[in-house]
Amino acid sequence: MNTHNSLDEQFVFTGKAKTWSLAAIAIGVLLAAIGFLTGQGERTFANLLLMGYYFTCVCTAGVFFCALQYVAQAGWSASLLRVPQAFARVLPIAAVILLVIIIAGLNLTHHTEIEGKDAIAPYLYKIWHQAGVTTPGSENYDPVLAGKAGFLNVPFFLVRLIVFLGAYVIFGWLLAKYSETEDELGGLFYYKKSFTISAAFLVIFGFTQPVFSFDVVMSLEAHWFSTMFGWYNFAAMWVSCLSVITLTIILLRANGYMQWVTQDHLHNLGQLIFGFSIFWTYVWFAQFLLIYYANIPEESVYFLRRWEPEYKFWFWLNIVINFMGPLLIIMARDSKRTTSVLKATCILLIVGHWLDYFIMIMPGTVGDKVGFSYIELGVAVGFIGLFTFLMLNALSKFKSLIPKKHPFLQESLHHHI
Repeated sequence: MNTHNSLDEQFVFTGKAKTWSLAAIAIGVLLAAIGFLTGQGERTFANLLLMGYYFTCVCTAGVFFCALQYVAQAGWSASLLRVPQAFARVLPIAAVILLVIIIAGLNLTHHTEIEGKDAIAPYLYKIWHQAGVTTPGSENYDPVLAGKAGFLNVPFFLVRLIVFLGAYVIFGWLLAKYSETEDELGGLFYYKKSFTISAAFLVIFGFTQPVFSFDVVMSLEAHWFSTMFGWYNFAAMWVSCLSVITLTIILLRANGYMQWVTQDHLHNLGQLIFGFSIFWTYVWFAQFLLIYYANIPEESVYFLRRWEPEYKFWFWLNIVINFMGPLLIIMARDSKRTTSVLKATCILLIVGHWLDYFIMIMPGTVGDKVGFSYIELGVAVGFIGLFTFLMLNALSKFKSLIPKKHPFLQESLHHHI
């Protein structure tokens, strides 16, 4: 396990993974185009926003994973860092795609219905970005949204997104760069620099991530707000990212790579997935219960929309998958140490948090025109293919699949619990 050759192992991105990921991208582009051409632009845009946000969140949480390991001075994870670093390398593309979707959704208009009235409005954020909503005397004037106009206006909205995503991209790029330079030069200098910028990133991320989720998702229903929504989104993105990291490592091991990763490492990842799935449930239930028993109309409307016939089944299935799934499947120690069980749990949670974002986004975009068809499937498949292609391509650019001169590498290679 500790031979020179194994520590110089480089990932080669060829074969079925490359072929299937490119095919998935092509399928996604084709089905999304059909969605627009058949007059279902609103639903297609909603799905593009969902998957663009999901894609960006997973990549951003990859940066968070790296930063967390450095600040905690964790030893067990040192040999795994190339995978989340590959996520960080993909983040610039994910961020640009999300921004393009949002800008296009804000600027392209269509005939739709807003609160029972026919209107010409943008595909996304139509509640607060429709014409005249902040103009007194206009038929669309809304005093609540007019009071929020200092925050919810397009220039400030886009500036916030660009600044937040730009900061995440820079920190992710620096962490990957410092790790590679450390492999070339050795010593502790770049490890200490990684520690410092990781601490800075965690502070910035902690303050900006809730606002990021407020902007991209919560402002779709701009009359409603919840101060817990940001942490609810953080829990979702973190569990999703942990599941994708774990699934990626399992699949790499199955194909002969990263054989230094043992059941002990997978056990740790399983513990994180299980623990933060329970945290996600705690935040979900706390937000739900406080709003439910207060029963204030301007708060409870959020859940009333999700209890409409179009969403009610999916609303409750969401909590069953993302809470009961990990609780019943991987709570036991042996389950977290059984690769096939952990792999199935990761796939379940990746799908479960797609459903979680679906429940967050669809009522504020398509309302009762929701459904599951080739649009939802096509956009999801396309983004899965895009993420797979970009992430594995980024992974192949590293000279080694392991940070060879990380100061805690030997602790990771001999990790045992």
